[in-house]
Amino acid sequence: MKREILTTQDGSTTIHLPDWDESYHSKHGAIQEAYHVFIKSGFSLFAEPDRKSLNEEKSISILEIGFGTGLNAFITYLEAQKNNQDINYVGVEAYPIAVDEALQMNYVSQLDATDESLIFNKMHETVWEEKQTLSSTFSLTKRKQFFQDIDDVNAFDLIYFDAFGFRVQPELWSLEVFQKMFQAMKSGGVLVTYACRSSIKKAMLESGFTVEKLPGAPGKREMLRAIKN
Repeated sequence: MKREILTTQDGSTTIHLPDWDESYHSKHGAIQEAYHVFIKSGFSLFAEPDRKSLNEEKSISILEIGFGTGLNAFITYLEAQKNNQDINYVGVEAYPIAVDEALQMNYVSQLDATDESLIFNKMHETVWEEKQTLSSTFSLTKRKQFFQDIDDVNAFDLIYFDAFGFRVQPELWSLEVFQKMFQAMKSGGVLVTYACRSSIKKAMLESGFTVEKLPGAPGKREMLRAIKN
């Protein structure tokens, strides 16, 4: 499928699929969206000093549904550095992008993270299916896998659900998939996603989650956060 690299409104890049008229990130801002949905509404709940309310351990296990360009993983790494948090990060992607495509993304410069450019490169250059230690506090496992085949049990504190939109791949937002997410999550775990469609909320609720609507990233009115009680 044809891919194009586009610059979003906050200056950060994304990959656009013209055949689907779908992008990996919001056209209103890739970095802006990542921070709002996945960091502010998800990761920050586990950050110091409020972490103990959700997670007694300093180590946080994160599952990303749609590793894509590695933006969410890289931002999570940068945020975790601030509190010296140990992160076990698992990124699932059925159709990985090429390394040379990933390295064309301008996230390092846009995030003023030149000192960490090697970490971003390693995220894409490391092999798949093997746990890799990228720093003393951050490990990454990339799994080439269909979301429907995820079979982890009680393994993750936090899930970033960043699949392509319901319009182009509704099967990724099904009851079956959210049941997999519920099973994969530890008690007290949190799932965050940019989406807020009634059928998605219904699938989450039927899977056992407690679900809340939150203000969405710029350009989107609402988003969803789901908790496994």
